[in-house]
Amino acid sequence: MPGDCWLLTVRSEFSAAHALRNYGGKCENTHGHNFLVEAVFEGGELRPETEFLADFSELKVDLNFVLNSLDHKDLNRTPPFDRQNPTSENLARHIHRTLAPLAAERGVRLHSVTVGENRAQSATYRLCGEGKLVNIENE
Repeated sequence: MPGDCWLLTVRSEFSAAHALRNYGGKCENTHGHNFLVEAVFEGGELRPETEFLADFSELKVDLNFVLNSLDHKDLNRTPPFDRQNPTSENLARHIHRTLAPLAAERGVRLHSVTVGENRAQSATYRLCGEGKLVNIENE
């Protein structure tokens, strides 16, 4: 039987340089972006004392904590992107895997992370199906 479900969204951004490996185009050269990031959290029970699912400000602190490790970096020299191609897809997965345990500590599940190199296109990562929290050491 379906139950209540709320989705909370917080947005932030970070600036970084990257060069796409094996691309075969001009983006294979080092260039920069102000990456736009959107994290969506979900849960089915509001906190009785506040009637919040979670505090937006706390979720934003957690997202910015994760993004600070990428901000103003050359992503190609920053783990795990020193090994993985620093695509929007891989960035979204990395941010999701790093943020998910922080969300769980707040009593919510991380539904999805979207990363855009600009406002016109983006890549979204989420766990398909029921999903479980992912151990970030598996990256």
